[in-house]
Amino acid sequence: MLGRFTAAGWEVVDRPQGANVLLVNTCAFIESACREAVDSILELARHKEQDPEVRLLVAGCLVQRYGAELLRDLPEVDLFVGVNDFPRLPGLLTAVASNGLSRLHCQAPPYPFAGLEPRYPATPPHLAYLKIAEGCSHRCTFCVIPRIRGPYRSRPLPVLVAEARRLAAQGVRELILVAQDTTSYGQDWGGPPGLVELLEELARIPELTWIRLLYGHPARVTDELLAAMAASPKICPYLDLPIQHGHPEMLRRMGRSYTPELVRQLARKVREQLPGATLRTTVMVGFPGETEEHFAALTELVREVRFEHLGIFLYSSENGTPAAGFAPKVPRRVARRRVRLLKEMQAGIVKKRLRALVGTVQPVLVEGVSRESDYLLSGRLMSQAPDIDGQVYLTAGEGRVGEIQPVRVTRALPFDLLGEIVAEVETAKR
Repeated sequence: MLGRFTAAGWEVVDRPQGANVLLVNTCAFIESACREAVDSILELARHKEQDPEVRLLVAGCLVQRYGAELLRDLPEVDLFVGVNDFPRLPGLLTAVASNGLSRLHCQAPPYPFAGLEPRYPATPPHLAYLKIAEGCSHRCTFCVIPRIRGPYRSRPLPVLVAEARRLAAQGVRELILVAQDTTSYGQDWGGPPGLVELLEELARIPELTWIRLLYGHPARVTDELLAAMAASPKICPYLDLPIQHGHPEMLRRMGRSYTPELVRQLARKVREQLPGATLRTTVMVGFPGETEEHFAALTELVREVRFEHLGIFLYSSENGTPAAGFAPKVPRRVARRRVRLLKEMQAGIVKKRLRALVGTVQPVLVEGVSRESDYLLSGRLMSQAPDIDGQVYLTAGEGRVGEIQPVRVTRALPFDLLGEIVAEVETAKR
């Protein structure tokens, strides 16, 4: 969206004060995200009180899911645009301002993302996300994404490679591949090319240093994918595979097409074929019908696999999903207790893993001044994805932002590390 606005001559500013147009991009995956989006809209609407000429635009999943209700309840908003109408945003804004065009636009057919999209660099210069597909064709019983974003649609491989080359030429060194399910890339057209071919093409781009995969599916990690990851030092041995639960009955009720045993086998295979691999997952607690026995099975699976990173979600009942009608409901206090127990267990796993790194020298991507202190730099290991995993705080040495430098780990924090940049010669000796 920002790319299309800047291509049309608009300038992006970093504060709402003085802006002519305020744009809110929304999520509607769970109820809390919807509330957060509405709060942001109402907060920005206050700027219209000082300047009636300011235009307020709301885009994304919230509009696609609740467009008619938003149109009725938020008269402060000048334009609502769904997930498929964003290519027309600059033109729609002009039309609404000049001739009173309808304020709601969320009826366009699923957008194919088939061409090279204009982009605005909203991430640090050394980092970029590459959307390789849109939509989802899974039918998880708790999820509204297929209804909001439509069926899975892979973007053409030549377009993705061209976009990646353009980003690399602009200084991007870490490229993060995202989709609702990255491991399904190419399956909607029967493949090949698929994810393996895409990774091989991206790894040939000289400027790229790290290529990372997020949001995979446990049932779609193939031997060919693991072999391709092992073959290239550029492809991070990092897999983000949401398992959701550890009991077969819960997985069946959730509409997940695998068993806990598959998860165990996959974890063993990943660690055999990708030495030093990082496994991230997310699980859901409090799903309707979850008993203490079910939760114990989830806890045991997490304890056995020892995921390097674990996200824990409290189940949110969403209107329009099959799970919203499931029974019995799990009391919130029970679900919160289970979340707390899982967090405590995972904290122990992470603590032991991070302590094992103290005294070693690790390659760290230097990212700049830390958010914690202007006196510290921060960076990330290959095992740490931005914003969702921990960081390495650099307490000594001269760092070059966007470059990978050797760092001696000096201390382990609960989820982060402290370290000092060391000379290349010391790294070689180690």
